[in-house]
Amino acid sequence: MTNGAICVIIAAVRRERTVQKPGAAFLRGVAAGVCGWLLFFASARSQAQAGGGEAGPSAVPPLSLTNLAAKDEILAGPAWSDYRLTLESGRRQEALGPLFAAQQTGADWQWDVAPLLSFTRTVDMDWTESDFLYPLFTWRRFGTEYRVQLGQFLAFSGGRVQEGPDTRLFTLFPIYFQRRSDDPSLNYTAVVPFYGHLDNRLFHDDIKFVLFPLYSETRKQDVVTDNYLYPFFHLRSGGNVTGWQVWPLAGAEQKQPVPATNSIGEVETQGGYDRFFAAWPFFYKDVSGLGTTNREARLEVLLFYSRLRSPLRDESCYGWPFGYWRTDDRGKKYHERDFIWPLFEFARGEKNVTRVFPFFSRGAGSGMEDDFYFWPIYKYLRTESTGFEREHTRIVFFLYSDLREKNRENGERLHRVDFWPLFSYSRDMEQKERLQTMSVLEPFFPDNPSIARDYSRLWSLWRTEKDGKTGAASQSLLWNLYRHESGPGTKKYSLLFGLFQYQSGGKGAHWRVCCIPFGKKPEI
Repeated sequence: MTNGAICVIIAAVRRERTVQKPGAAFLRGVAAGVCGWLLFFASARSQAQAGGGEAGPSAVPPLSLTNLAAKDEILAGPAWSDYRLTLESGRRQEALGPLFAAQQTGADWQWDVAPLLSFTRTVDMDWTESDFLYPLFTWRRFGTEYRVQLGQFLAFSGGRVQEGPDTRLFTLFPIYFQRRSDDPSLNYTAVVPFYGHLDNRLFHDDIKFVLFPLYSETRKQDVVTDNYLYPFFHLRSGGNVTGWQVWPLAGAEQKQPVPATNSIGEVETQGGYDRFFAAWPFFYKDVSGLGTTNREARLEVLLFYSRLRSPLRDESCYGWPFGYWRTDDRGKKYHERDFIWPLFEFARGEKNVTRVFPFFSRGAGSGMEDDFYFWPIYKYLRTESTGFEREHTRIVFFLYSDLREKNRENGERLHRVDFWPLFSYSRDMEQKERLQTMSVLEPFFPDNPSIARDYSRLWSLWRTEKDGKTGAASQSLLWNLYRHESGPGTKKYSLLFGLFQYQSGGKGAHWRVCCIPFGKKPEI
């Protein structure tokens, strides 16, 4: 147990044993909670920075309390269960229904106290993760790299990246940013809004500021922007780019075309542009693709008119942006007419769309089909390529979802169905099937392992698993109050905390009633 958890427990016991005024008791409880959080957070940080395979808030593998033989199991319902996994080679132990669990598959293992905390270790990938009241606190480590995060505001990370120096980051968003490294030239500190320097943060390669927003300098690749009283005034230069802005009155920016080497080693022209705005957002003019064969000229006057002209595409709008649109795309070979966009849309050619929003829409082209009827009641999307196809049907957003994927090269299929909040079903490319009744968060976060590990068992009243390759299957009701397992030539049943058990195999059947055996125990 972490120091933070111990601090919280001790504080709670002291509060129960001490007679205090109601106001004082409340303040002491808040102080104890803050103390516990800080100690838990500090413990995680110190152990994460230590690195290595055993670093983290807890690195103790789950201990087997039964030490059963590989083929043996204990099924005492929600009180205690120790059984073999259905979809993987390993064992799982559960206690007190959905609250406590430990699992081991080969050298990999995990334990969790739902929904409070969990810890997972994947040895082959040198990956470790821990959650505390996910997503409030998360800790992740891959090799020597680690990241600890409290909500979206307090975070620190570090480690050695490939052959680079060891680095350590600390963030108290959006006030304090810090990086320390074995290479002093990589260090930075920023205290918003007073003074600071950031490197590869906040979508920029470099940021410097003094008394933000009075002055800041940002850089993306070779383009440097000096901001004065951000976002009202700026000057931009570098990377063949020059520009200025007095927002919202006017601004201009130009980039010269330059030769560049593409991914296959050929030299081609990287197009330039010339942009200007006045009385933003009412007037905007942009000429792009300068120096290339596809020069595009765009003019926009808000509420009145928009126009684009190029060798491949002509577009006009009267009453921009929601009026009448006319598009002739010679490159993609289609013509489109829109009225009160996006309510009415009609396109013909290699792209075909008929839309009367929100009543119906049918669209197809470029390997895609996109339909809806009485949006958002019914929505269908299909995409396909040379080796892959995907179909997704939704009814009222996340109320019902049916996803199907197929690998055309080897015929493997994936299927997932969610009907919130009643059930979730999935079958992956390896023919492993899962079904659970009561699915509260899973339809919104279908590929989130933390949600499945920390929360799913709390409300999954019925669970079914089946391995299509091995034939192994299992069903569980109310956290193993009833459990059924089957495989090629074998069956197992357990009911009412294991008081009634049945097992059959190739050499006979075996009953156990109130721990009294009947019949010959089959060999599994």
